[in-house]
Amino acid sequence: MDIRRLEAFVFEKMAASRLPGLSLALVRNDELIHARGFGQRDLKHGLPATPSTLYCIGSVTKSFTALAIMRLAERGLLDPSDPVDRYLPFPFRPKGGIVRLEHLLAHTSGIPALAYSEAVIGHANGTGSRWLPISGPEDVLTFMDGAEDWEESSPGERWAYANEGYAMLGLIIERVSGKSYQDYLRDEILVPLGMDRTFLARTDVEAADDVAVPYVLPHDGPPVPGHYLYRLIRSEGGLISSVLDLAGYLSMYLRYGALVDGRQLVSPESIAAMVRPRVETPFRTAPELTGAGGGAGGGEAAQHYGFGLASEQLLGRRLVGHGGSVLVSTAHLAFLPEEGLGVAVLANGSGYPLAQLARAVLAIALGSEPGELPTIRLQDELARLTGDYETFKGTVRATVERHGDFLKLRFPSRTNPDEVTLVPEGVSGGEARFFTLSEGRRLPVLFRRTDDGTELLYERHKFRRTGAGAAGQRFG
Repeated sequence: MDIRRLEAFVFEKMAASRLPGLSLALVRNDELIHARGFGQRDLKHGLPATPSTLYCIGSVTKSFTALAIMRLAERGLLDPSDPVDRYLPFPFRPKGGIVRLEHLLAHTSGIPALAYSEAVIGHANGTGSRWLPISGPEDVLTFMDGAEDWEESSPGERWAYANEGYAMLGLIIERVSGKSYQDYLRDEILVPLGMDRTFLARTDVEAADDVAVPYVLPHDGPPVPGHYLYRLIRSEGGLISSVLDLAGYLSMYLRYGALVDGRQLVSPESIAAMVRPRVETPFRTAPELTGAGGGAGGGEAAQHYGFGLASEQLLGRRLVGHGGSVLVSTAHLAFLPEEGLGVAVLANGSGYPLAQLARAVLAIALGSEPGELPTIRLQDELARLTGDYETFKGTVRATVERHGDFLKLRFPSRTNPDEVTLVPEGVSGGEARFFTLSEGRRLPVLFRRTDDGTELLYERHKFRRTGAGAAGQRFG
């Protein structure tokens, strides 16, 4: 494995997106084959990130919640097919159907995301979101009152990622087990796995060392220290952990539920039930954008969701994992079951998407280049087109910037319009095709690479690039 290539890729993407700190661990079966911290866990005091640094793992917590449900099911205390209202006052009957635990686990309840978590996280970190009087899952259930007419589909029919459902699952774990969610997770999952640096409570985190400061990363200006929500976000996204702890957690999945001493945390059948694709999500790879074809990315492929874990294709292999974000901290956990290979990535901010970074790391570990992945190739192709452009003798000037998977064409001296969004259609080879809308009509936009540089054809003008842009991008 090319460790230098791996670390250079991580460093480049952190620098481009201004991520303060990041930690990474790579495992092969039971072996930790690489772990490192990058950047700073604390900018004010200049403290480095390490493999032991603690970050909030956000929605990676959902896999722990699903695992806890499977453990309770194996003990005969519940069944994933049980109706939710057997355990909670749950008045929802989307399209007349019964919502079952398995629907909450797979985000197929029929009720779309109601966005309470986005509101409380945003408000706590000063991004202008609405304040809600929520301190735990009981308040989430009260918040959901009146959402009956927001139903979107019958249970089990359609995927809609909903933190509310996983908040309910945490409450059900408490009522069935007789323990708090925190205590059940500690006693039944964390202690058996030796995860002694994974916490839910503020007191445990504040008593620990090597804790990352969470940061809000404004579009302009330096990172701003933010806040975790602790009790407000729990079974849906509240765990705080290190990549070293998550490496052991990954190895458990690669052993199909077995512990290091040979005992089973859960049965292989329960692990198989968690990773089994149950519903298609809206996300699809689009290799046609870059001409990657079926060989590089396995062709156009949908992502599927199981119980607390999603699956898709990576270089023709099955990839299982889950991401997480609480705005001020991001996470991704991913593994290739057939290869026995997994990666955990944590960062103290929302910068370069960690799902993309995890895929790239796994590609490098497999001996491939990140650019072989359609998603990474698209990013690279878009970055090559950024920069300053002008028409003949500089009569009109423009700037091309990358915003996520799009380009923005800006005209500093124009006001109508002064910014145009360009949507990619095909960005490989000597020509890169985009389109935008103008007065409700579709307008093609073409970038062309020549021996003299890069040209841009937009409306009636031809532009030539006079200066390359930065390799990074804006997020948001």
